[in-house]
Amino acid sequence: MFILPACAIRPIARHSRAAHTALPATLALRRTTVPPFFAPFKRGPWRYLSDRDVLHAAVVTSVAVVLSLGLVWVGYLVHVWRVAARSPVTLAEPMTTLVFGRRLVGDAPEKDYQQRLSRALALMRSQATEHVLLLGGRSGGSLLSEAEAGRAWLDQHDVPPGVVLQLEQASVDSLENLRHARSLLQEDGPVMRTLPPVALVTSRYHLARCLLLARRLGFRSVPVAAEPALVLNRRYVVRLLAESGYLMWIDIGLRWARLIGHRRIAERLS
Repeated sequence: MFILPACAIRPIARHSRAAHTALPATLALRRTTVPPFFAPFKRGPWRYLSDRDVLHAAVVTSVAVVLSLGLVWVGYLVHVWRVAARSPVTLAEPMTTLVFGRRLVGDAPEKDYQQRLSRALALMRSQATEHVLLLGGRSGGSLLSEAEAGRAWLDQHDVPPGVVLQLEQASVDSLENLRHARSLLQEDGPVMRTLPPVALVTSRYHLARCLLLARRLGFRSVPVAAEPALVLNRRYVVRLLAESGYLMWIDIGLRWARLIGHRRIAERLS
């Protein structure tokens, strides 16, 4: 197993057998500790609420929901559910794999994150991938980044030899996950490489948003679900509702930005 560090808190070159290129300083890992109560508001769409462009998109989305009597939200919910229900758990051909992190519990992956890592491990063992990027920085006051915790979990579960593990440790949400992954995959010293096709490994409820963001950032991507099948319970229904809201916010905001020629909003997702 090869491990390529990126944006590390401390040098971890001793774990690597392959050469690597450091990320720009702007992607350096932030060490700010967030009190537990405020941690949820430092991740995901909530952390952007102080931004007027994001609020602009939120207001437009809210108006669309009200004028449609909620039918717009229902449409996005159906889309998120269909992607969650229909996404495969295997790959038709080998490709680079991106594994989305999730908030740690006691500096260790919680259940959803463990399922994502297990799916990535299954892809490695079936020779469906030889290059895996673990995505995620520090969150909720954790001492480890999500990527580091994911690597530690994989180290305990016999990663096949020859697989390159690369860590992205600067991001705190799905958009940043993908932006930094794009930089890692494109940059090769002074040469900018073409992005390879990628498999997006994450929980079923999260796949639709990741696919939309990946497409916006120029990836050719396919979804790979962490869970064997979609099982609807109260927790999962809440997750689907939240994800459909996030997706609606992003998509309607972008459509509105294109309609009125608001370049600044559109550039936030490119």
